[in-house]
Amino acid sequence: MPRVKVSVIVPVYNTGKYVDECAPSLLGQSLPADEYEVIYVDDGSTDDTLKRLEKLTAGHPNVQVHTQPNSGWPGAPRNLGMKHAKGEYVQFVDHDDMLGTEALERLYEHATRTRADVVLGKMSSTMVRPRRLFRQTLDACTIENDELMQSMSPHKMFRRAFVEEHGLRFPEGPWIMEDLAFVSAAYLKAERISVLADYPCYYWMKRDDGGNNTRHRFNPRHGFWPNLRTVIGQIKDGTTPSDDIDALQNRLLHRLYHVEVLSRTREPEILREDPAEQRQRFATARQVALEEFPAAVRRGLPAVSGLRAELLERGDFDGAFAFAEHVREVKASSELGAPRWQDGCLVADITLGLLRGDGEPLVLTERDGKWWLDPELLTGVPGTEDGWEVRDPFRMAYAELIVKDRDRQDWWYPEGDLEVRLQPIGEGRSQLLASGRLRLDPQRLAGGRPLERGVYDVWAFVNVLGIDRMVRVTGHGTPNGPATGPALTGGRLALPYWTTGVGQLALDVDQRLRGFGPDTAGAAAANATRGKQSLPLPYVAAESGVPAPVKVTVSALTVTAELVPAADGSTARLRLPGRLKLPAGRHPVTLPKADTPVAYAVVRDGTLLRLEGPAYEADTGRRILDAVADNRQVRRVRRRLGR
Repeated sequence: MPRVKVSVIVPVYNTGKYVDECAPSLLGQSLPADEYEVIYVDDGSTDDTLKRLEKLTAGHPNVQVHTQPNSGWPGAPRNLGMKHAKGEYVQFVDHDDMLGTEALERLYEHATRTRADVVLGKMSSTMVRPRRLFRQTLDACTIENDELMQSMSPHKMFRRAFVEEHGLRFPEGPWIMEDLAFVSAAYLKAERISVLADYPCYYWMKRDDGGNNTRHRFNPRHGFWPNLRTVIGQIKDGTTPSDDIDALQNRLLHRLYHVEVLSRTREPEILREDPAEQRQRFATARQVALEEFPAAVRRGLPAVSGLRAELLERGDFDGAFAFAEHVREVKASSELGAPRWQDGCLVADITLGLLRGDGEPLVLTERDGKWWLDPELLTGVPGTEDGWEVRDPFRMAYAELIVKDRDRQDWWYPEGDLEVRLQPIGEGRSQLLASGRLRLDPQRLAGGRPLERGVYDVWAFVNVLGIDRMVRVTGHGTPNGPATGPALTGGRLALPYWTTGVGQLALDVDQRLRGFGPDTAGAAAANATRGKQSLPLPYVAAESGVPAPVKVTVSALTVTAELVPAADGSTARLRLPGRLKLPAGRHPVTLPKADTPVAYAVVRDGTLLRLEGPAYEADTGRRILDAVADNRQVRRVRRRLGR
């Protein structure tokens, strides 16, 4: 009997229909059903969840259901699932999320090949921005790679023997941040951690009823602050203290300080919550900051975060509130050069920056040989009358381009890096900019594989001075118009365009929403070489490869034509079938959704004689030959002469 490779553990409580929505992704895995098991643990549901689970077990031998009295949190059900697990690896899944079809097979192969204790599979989400941790697949790393702290959810694959050897368990009961406690302990103990970034493994989905598995993420009444102290202590116990801001312990604690503590001091939370409650949160956060975090953690923060920490630890709620109001208005901007096709890739130069609420660049000012934060951000912030020094403008600064698959919610990273630099703009002021080259390869973007049929939106993420923003990449083109001409890549059409409204750069692969026509009908096709049954379309960039089918209309007849790439990629040729059920004559050829012909098909006796460009004007001799083309004797002579 095949061994169990993976045990999938799913805690459930009053899940209802979401059990049925998640189940197909678990039961339809490419890994053979006898090589993995799905363990549902019902945490005392009071609705029909248990009945739904029992129906699943009836038709699937690899599904088992266990029940327990309500514990109030996922920790205890996950622990019970681990007790029953037989797999070499365990994979945790929440009841309202989904797995990619090949997730278990790929994760298990990656885990066994790399001998990893923990494997992080690429996550796609409708709730949070993409994580740069998943830019590339890693065969081996350790907690020294502090980017692991970007992913602290338990939705990972863990080697079961490793979990048992170190006695790793989730805290039980209504214990907020049980995931941080378990995952940080695993990171600290693991000898080898790997990342699978070239396939979307886990879909962390927002529920249509507004709920999700993080709805109680911050609740002081459920022990948020004591639990945070526990996780901090766990990291301190597993690392060595140091005054160096880049020491491992300080880098790991930075994530907890920035996400769990400074969130109480910054927008949107400090601006939207009830002031009385938020003041209490602020006071408690201050106490934790002063008692639990070494000074080196605060010194290592970028400028804006450092000022937040200063205001927090000073106990200046009003100052933090005023500062948050200014920072809230900061927006990211993108400046994109004209997109073009080059070597089968869509390329364009891009520059990213930050703008203040008044639309002016966010600047640093130079004074006495030092850099100072933009004074417009400091209005009404006590203690900053003389400015706020920016000791290292590039501290933790980076920017990246991201492409979102609109249909599947997957995020992919184009090739190339963006460089952050200081750009002088006069009068002792400089702006932090990120610049580089967008290079989008439809044949490799999806983890080294071709993009699937769909629409792909181009975004950018910029993080400078401790301010991070996502921004749609826009250009100077007309919204809903072409960004550049179409391309033939891998035998499929790729149509770059600016979206309706904001004019975001998008790429339609294989005519998902946009037909091949509106972007090309106005271009003048080259004239046909006499006697040829194909026509070059110079406004279609192409790479050498297989032809792409495309529907065209010849007069009132719809037929499947082909776009055939030229060897040098300079053009693609439009090729029609040799036989057309049309009367003799010259028939306009139009592309989908287009009114203007891109060619004319000359037909005689149901046979395509040639394609002509729209600008073609036949000479008198050609018109006479066409007129007598039905004469059999003339046709025989033509055949002999080879026309």
